[in-house]
Amino acid sequence: MVLKPEEWVRQHCIKFLTREKNYPISHINAERELLVHGIKKRYDIVVYNSDGTIHLIVECKAPHIKIDQETFDQIARYNLALRSEFLMITNGLEHFYCIMDYKSESYRFLKEIPNFNK
Repeated sequence: MVLKPEEWVRQHCIKFLTREKNYPISHINAERELLVHGIKKRYDIVVYNSDGTIHLIVECKAPHIKIDQETFDQIARYNLALRSEFLMITNGLEHFYCIMDYKSESYRFLKEIPNFNK
């Protein structure tokens, strides 16, 4: 099996989350289907809290893909169904992190994703 560029990014992101940010591998789910407004979509990585709520959604792109507003719109659509606390977008070269504010229906960029401590 040939490792495609997006899968390379996904695997390295999982290593980053587990080794650098202490996310338990048992809380990480990769490449699963979900329904967004009745349409089947696939997310790249979801990290769950111990209580089963969603802590983090990660959208992975191949290194040659520029991260732009369309990429943020994609993860925002997924988050309508998942309601994660944090969002991360990466192409393996650039990484963006956000925390959600559901009261004001907005998100705020972070310098880094917090270590897992739940």
